[in-house]
Amino acid sequence: MATRRIRSAAVAAAVAVGVTACSAPGGGGTGDDAEAAESVVIGVGSEPDTLSPLLGYGKDGNSKIFDGLLARDTDLKLEPALATALPKITDGGLTYTYTLREGVKFSDGEPLTAQDVVYTYRTVLDEKTNNTARSELDAVKDVRATGDDTVVFTLKYPYAAFAARTVLPVVPEHVAGGQDPNTGDFNTKPVGTGPYVLTDWSKGEKLAFKANPHYWGDKPTVKSFTMAVIADDNVRATRLRSGDLDGAVLPPNLAATFENDEGRRTYEARSYDFRAVTLPTSGKVTGDRAIRRALDAAVDRRAMVDKILDGAGRPAYGPLPVDDPWYERGIERPHDLAKAERVLDEGGWKAGSGGIRAKDGQRASFTLYYPSGDKVRQDHALAYASDAKKAGIEVKVEGATWEVIEPRMGRDAVLAGFGSVGDPDFGLYTLLHSSLAGDGFNNMAHYDDPAVDQALDAGRRTQDPKTRAAAYDEVQKALVENPGYTFLTHIDHLYVLADRWDGLTTQLEPHEHGFASGPWWNIEDWQPKK
Repeated sequence: MATRRIRSAAVAAAVAVGVTACSAPGGGGTGDDAEAAESVVIGVGSEPDTLSPLLGYGKDGNSKIFDGLLARDTDLKLEPALATALPKITDGGLTYTYTLREGVKFSDGEPLTAQDVVYTYRTVLDEKTNNTARSELDAVKDVRATGDDTVVFTLKYPYAAFAARTVLPVVPEHVAGGQDPNTGDFNTKPVGTGPYVLTDWSKGEKLAFKANPHYWGDKPTVKSFTMAVIADDNVRATRLRSGDLDGAVLPPNLAATFENDEGRRTYEARSYDFRAVTLPTSGKVTGDRAIRRALDAAVDRRAMVDKILDGAGRPAYGPLPVDDPWYERGIERPHDLAKAERVLDEGGWKAGSGGIRAKDGQRASFTLYYPSGDKVRQDHALAYASDAKKAGIEVKVEGATWEVIEPRMGRDAVLAGFGSVGDPDFGLYTLLHSSLAGDGFNNMAHYDDPAVDQALDAGRRTQDPKTRAAAYDEVQKALVENPGYTFLTHIDHLYVLADRWDGLTTQLEPHEHGFASGPWWNIEDWQPKK
């Protein structure tokens, strides 16, 4: 695999609805094998809100339309992409210098210049741009071009993870610069330097791509692919079985039904993707620390892994997986109903009518929302409610669209999914820092702990590994004493595809998958099997 062409994933995700048939996939059993290999149809559960990196699309390098200065390989190692090499770091970690690759063109044929890079980062950092991931570039003081091929970043403080943030896709100033970044056509009609270009986007149905004729790397063998947006897991599995799809992302129980299918192969990817219940501090019930600590003890995480995930995952005791190098050993919380009851007793929550506890006239009852059509989240929510009831806490589970859920996130619990790879700062800061409470999907629980804020800032603002490790250890310990979420499971991602290509691999994946990751993260490198 040519490392200069490696990309992190396919595209980013949000929420969508079902889809009608798109086109016959190559695996349908008709036509010449070589021609069939040139077109692929993949079933995914959701679609992006936008295709503009200026608004956060592809910020982790997950795009087939765009490239960043750097990219990641199969093992998530940083590699040059639009840059000729990894950055030159000087001034004690405050200056990063990149030299651009020669001869790169955007898909409209115009050349890439250093000014395009400057425009991209300055626009993302502009407070007028509606990019909720802006805090991830907080360290940037200035970005400037030196000639046509050199870009220099000056940082406000040493930021150990900065190079990994430069997988951010670069956009053409000559196209996007004349538009409002929040409302312009670029959001749905992108122009980039990646191996593919968008040819059609039917919202809620499909996104179609074809090979970029101006791509600077080797030309892909897969000449076109379609991402069919199918929100319902069962429908996605049915269409895969019928031959309407070449591949799909599936939950464990449905992926298992394809294990013995000849001509199909299942791919399993480890991930940082966790499921958790947000417990807003403004809630009359969820705002009580005793309730949050009791739920942490009452939940049976191992049973969720075994019964809901069919073993394809791990119990989650915090945002970082138990096998992560930054994970703090000793924070595991076993299922302990007696402890949950004791915590509630000490917190003044006494047994009431129907076995539901109450305190000062307030019943221990709250609503938990999950996105409709997501069977895995639904099953987590129902299991959580069952465990909570045994401790005397009533959790009323409701499925709804994100349009219904989003306005309620600040006050109602949500069965949420998060998880970022590459550095602990990427996932922990946006999940927990009080300054980001209610900022889109950032800090959905409105978590506010001054000690945690201080530790997160310390971990972000130093390059010393020991100082960073101590900071993130403190964050994880604080979440035991003062949980703002009930962490449930870390999920392995499963994909089923027609076994017709070579070159398929999986990476250690973030929460966003399907579009954002999967065996098709490097679809431009696939070759038909001989």
